[in-house]
Amino acid sequence: MTRNTRTTVFLVAAAVLAAAFTWACTGLPRFGTDTHPYGDRAVRAALAHRTANVVSAINFDQRALDTLGEESILFAAVLGAVVLLRRARDEDRADPEPRRVLPSTRLLGAALLPVTVLVGVYVVAHGQLSPGGGFQGGVVLATGLHLAYVAADYRVLRRVRPLAVFGALDATGAGAFTALGLAGLIAGGSYLENVLPLGTFNQLTSGGTVPLVNAAVGVEVASGVIVLLAQFLDQAVEITSPGHAGPVQNTGGGAPGNPPEAS
Repeated sequence: MTRNTRTTVFLVAAAVLAAAFTWACTGLPRFGTDTHPYGDRAVRAALAHRTANVVSAINFDQRALDTLGEESILFAAVLGAVVLLRRARDEDRADPEPRRVLPSTRLLGAALLPVTVLVGVYVVAHGQLSPGGGFQGGVVLATGLHLAYVAADYRVLRRVRPLAVFGALDATGAGAFTALGLAGLIAGGSYLENVLPLGTFNQLTSGGTVPLVNAAVGVEVASGVIVLLAQFLDQAVEITSPGHAGPVQNTGGGAPGNPPEAS
């Protein structure tokens, strides 16, 4: 396909998208009015399904199929990064050198690590009740684990971060979300329909399938972020190319691992 053909296809597609977007915007309620049809329906549906956090009700109940797509995009992105950043045949793995850390940094990191992990678990577990949820809590959990690297060094992080386990958890979280959708079909409803007992409003066990779907997202996001960061950290700290004593670094004049060409 020539450049002119690609440009023509792009302009035609952009024009169609712009026209559709403009037409859709004409049907929106006017700004500054008291009429909010989507918001009113979303709040009523959330309350009917005993979900105190309307945002979580929208993400994991009313539009759970869209959220499944978003989670699948994250899973595919992590998988792609693992494939692209895997150790090549001409690369070696070197033992990372110990890193000097200030005692104050070590103390702060050691104190914050369990607190951050606890906050992440709380945010995931209470996503159906208060602001937060699986996406936010999963990132907090992954951040808390990497405080081991900030407070100590890479060798400590490797001991508390078994990649095989987190890789399996990443796949388990994504699979659990998909399997929960099948529960609605088995119960005679639709895919990802909320079919479990709704419980008592504003209680931890309320929301039907919302807490379970939310937990599956939290496991998948936390594990995915950990696996993703592990690939970049491996390249920066451990992976070496032939003829190099340390990790591969970009010197600015050529490709990573290659010295700049002489001028």
